[in-house]
Amino acid sequence: MKHILLIAFIIGLGILTRAESEYTITSDGTHKILKGLISRDMLEKDAAFSWFHQNRCAYTPDAALTALVRANTTQVRFLVFTATWNEDAQYILPGFYSLMDAASVRPDQVTLIGVDQEKKTLYHLTEHMHITSIPTFIVLKNGKEIGRVQPKDKYSPWEKDLSAILETH
Repeated sequence: MKHILLIAFIIGLGILTRAESEYTITSDGTHKILKGLISRDMLEKDAAFSWFHQNRCAYTPDAALTALVRANTTQVRFLVFTATWNEDAQYILPGFYSLMDAASVRPDQVTLIGVDQEKKTLYHLTEHMHITSIPTFIVLKNGKEIGRVQPKDKYSPWEKDLSAILETH
């Protein structure tokens, strides 16, 4: 029950703060690090994240998975923990958004949370949600977690994992 309330809080926070996100910006000398509630728009418009556009354009979503996501769009939401400094996330997250675009998933159905190099974020969300790898895609249906996609690396078959979650729920 505690997790359901936390998820509701995160989603509510995401909706309420779309215009004014709560986040911090730091740097490790090489990467600009966004920590907290961030948006796709921030990644698309900032030259420091040129990888986002490049990798989104380079990814072609699988037609069957696109249809499966589209068939579930009214019932699911995605809570995404990512890192602007992480090479795997830089590769996978843009592909995820290409899939969301192809499946006509509304922007308010995806809540994006940035973490630092210690996998920490604002409000201790990574600890409360037991986030151990980046990126992590949590799939929610009717406000409840129905599964997680936690790719080991940028070559992991995250699409198959997402498909399996949607097919069984």
